[in-house]
Amino acid sequence: MILKGINIVKQYPHKGGLINALDNVSFTINEGDFVTVTGPSGSGKSTLLLALFGLIRLTSGIIVLHEKRIDNTPDWHLTELRKKFAGYILQSFALIPYLTTIQNVMIPLALEKVPGKEQYKRAAEILDYVGLADRMEHLPRELSAGQQQRVAIARSIVHRPQIILADEPTGNLDPALSREILDFLQKINRENKITIIMVTHSPLAAGYGTMKLHLNEGKIVA
Repeated sequence: MILKGINIVKQYPHKGGLINALDNVSFTINEGDFVTVTGPSGSGKSTLLLALFGLIRLTSGIIVLHEKRIDNTPDWHLTELRKKFAGYILQSFALIPYLTTIQNVMIPLALEKVPGKEQYKRAAEILDYVGLADRMEHLPRELSAGQQQRVAIARSIVHRPQIILADEPTGNLDPALSREILDFLQKINRENKITIIMVTHSPLAAGYGTMKLHLNEGKIVA
């Protein structure tokens, strides 16, 4: 077991009463799982992803990482856990437009205060791994959408996380590029035993899951 949720509840106030974005959600994720989280809009998928490492706080419930409870820890500790254990991939790529490809990939290493030469070396190795060794000095606007998402993937794994959290990583890509990115995530999952938790609307993307969670109105349904 790498990550477990026990009776997770997240409520938001509304003029008509409280809304249960997550309603007693429980799950167990093992190391090396490729988890797909599906469901209609508003079902709680992104809320769940944000809650796992404390980007939003739960109303109630428990989150356990490697047998240790983390939902009730201080914000600074959750920040350190995110830097150590988690990588994030977003639909919008979230690259800094005025930084080069390699500078974008080096960001997690800079946050960990890795020495500059080591930052560059590790970022260059990861860019070679994702097939972008010849694009290291390009700005994001000089890259295709698929290349930008591969830069985002490289940034998410350069600090050697145990878990990748991906929120609609193929949402801005056409079907051919979507399959390319999904195949690459599968390669990372299988070769590096990195656990992936991916929110998606796409039936194609959902098919890559070795474990599937389907949410509806904040609840996990079969």
